Amino acid sequence: MTHDDHVAVAVQVDPWEGDRRLPDFFGPSWTAISAFHSLLVDEGVRRGLVGPREVPRLWERHLLNSAVVVPFLPVTGRIIDLGSGAGLPGIVVAAMRPDAEVVLLDPMERRTEWLLEVVAALGLANAVVMRARAEDVHRELSGVAVTARAVAPLDRLYRWALPLLPKGGVLLALKGARAQEEVESAARVGARRGGGLAETLSVRAIDGSEETTVVRVVREVVRGVR
Repeated sequence: MTHDDHVAVAVQVDPWEGDRRLPDFFGPSWTAISAFHSLLVDEGVRRGLVGPREVPRLWERHLLNSAVVVPFLPVTGRIIDLGSGAGLPGIVVAAMRPDAEVVLLDPMERRTEWLLEVVAALGLANAVVMRARAEDVHRELSGVAVTARAVAPLDRLYRWALPLLPKGGVLLALKGARAQEEVESAARVGARRGGGLAETLSVRAIDGSEETTVVRVVREVVRGVR
């Protein structure tokens, strides 16, 4: 981190820091989520997993943003967080869905090392860290749901994620302002891989927080998919 970055972080305060609605929103997972926030601010920045300029907006843009996907997820079963990176949304999902097994899947060693440390520090017994590319584990790994945040455009994401799902499994992708455009351009790719019609959902975690777009796709066909 440069001197300028230190100064920028020092003078900017996260407007959500200390907001009393956060513990109520996260409920029983609050202790783990607040500890994860602290890890991201300190070690996450130092190790290059979080940009220093993101620190003043970690709650809204990253943690609350990740949490909006949780109500669309099953309570039990295996959830695969594809391209878990710094643990967003995977760590948040594991904390908020304690009865599900959450696989944090990422191909990069430095990221999986970080994820292992975070899982141990937070005591997330339901989280499993796996270092691999999604396309390399299609035959050995499957789950009832796959989450993905800032991983790839939908056409590529469909190729990686849908083979990890059985019929009826759901892909939940956190997307930005161009979500609907991606949905339309990737429709044929999704259909070829057994995905149903994509739903584009606009949601927010807490009143006053940023709206987030979640793309939801159910896998409808498994056999015969090319």
